[in-house]
Amino acid sequence: MKKLYFEGMMQMEERSLRITGADKTFFTKITNALTKMLIPTKIGINGMLISIKRNNLLKAFEIYNAENENYNKDELEKKYDTAYEAYLDSLDKYVMDSIYKKVRNGTASEFEKNAMSKYYEVTSLKEKEYMEYKYRKQKYLIELDYEGIKIGTKEKLIERYNQFYISKMDSLYKSILKNYSIKVADNTNIYDSTKEWIYTKIFYTLEEYIENILSLKIKIDYDQNLKNIISEYEKYESYMVGKLDTRDNIEKNMVLLGLSRKLFTHSLPLIVAEQCYEKLLKDARSLVQDTKIATKREKAYAMLINLIEDYNIKLLSTKVYWESPKDREEYKKFWNRYQEISKLKETDFIEYIKQKEILFIKNDMKKLDKGKTDYTKLLKYFKRKLVDYGAIREIKNSYKSEGKYIKVKEVV
Repeated sequence: MKKLYFEGMMQMEERSLRITGADKTFFTKITNALTKMLIPTKIGINGMLISIKRNNLLKAFEIYNAENENYNKDELEKKYDTAYEAYLDSLDKYVMDSIYKKVRNGTASEFEKNAMSKYYEVTSLKEKEYMEYKYRKQKYLIELDYEGIKIGTKEKLIERYNQFYISKMDSLYKSILKNYSIKVADNTNIYDSTKEWIYTKIFYTLEEYIENILSLKIKIDYDQNLKNIISEYEKYESYMVGKLDTRDNIEKNMVLLGLSRKLFTHSLPLIVAEQCYEKLLKDARSLVQDTKIATKREKAYAMLINLIEDYNIKLLSTKVYWESPKDREEYKKFWNRYQEISKLKETDFIEYIKQKEILFIKNDMKKLDKGKTDYTKLLKYFKRKLVDYGAIREIKNSYKSEGKYIKVKEVV
């Protein structure tokens, strides 16, 4: 009996070994697949939980955006929002449970160190700038996952995720810029000391959007309506190469503002865009005034003229509400004169450029006289330009007096 038992056990063991040997490839594939999902890669965000939450999110997003009358839109939106929150929670948990521990233990990669540094940067906003923190944290977590998806992921998933990514990023950037706009438009003293910093944030956010989101839209031909901004986008691209000086940065920000008028009309309203232009004009005037090398000053001056044109023609021409009726009437006169000069463009281009420049200089000089900043050197430079163009005459003081002047003591 014992003999039969041991023989049976041996047969079962042999059979088990044969099955295992035959299905070795199958089990290896499962093991490798689980390993890829459970062990973070260089980029991270490959956890099984995140994959599940991401797939749920994409399904909810696609159903919500599909045109189907059989579904309740409000109910679909609710499901999408729930899936989105669960997805963000899984990403946040990953950062704290995995990346944070690696950084603390000294085993983190450079990517993980940078990811943690950015996480701290975002969370530092929570106390003083909660609204900005709220949007930037979502943006950070989504970008972190997107970096992981782009490496070692099937093209089909990337295509699916791109649709969600672009849609959500559009929404987040609009919210961030709207938050900045509220602060710029606020006339109370609480924001006066930080307005310069807010302008910097606006330009940085616009640049970030154009580099990361607009470029992706253009690449995958996401929106046919983008055709009307391709030329301006290509102009911006020229500033992405090499080191930029002060003039280059002002020009780049001028292009960014031009693009913003088409991309963020509501999030960055005209009243805020106007203040951003005025900030650039102030910087450009100071650059012309402070530049001592003649060739560099001429380049800075040419940039200022282009900026004045952008501000007056692209922005102020679309302005409907004017606080001062007098300012509105003055602008109407300026605009009518500009229209007259524009007729020269086809018949005498050189004269057109000259007359346009004279108009811009004279108009800007009026504003400088009203301002608080000392632009004495710039006004002198402008007058020299007008003399060269024959727009004004230089009256030289030819009177010469002879003799010595002595202080006379007054006798009472």
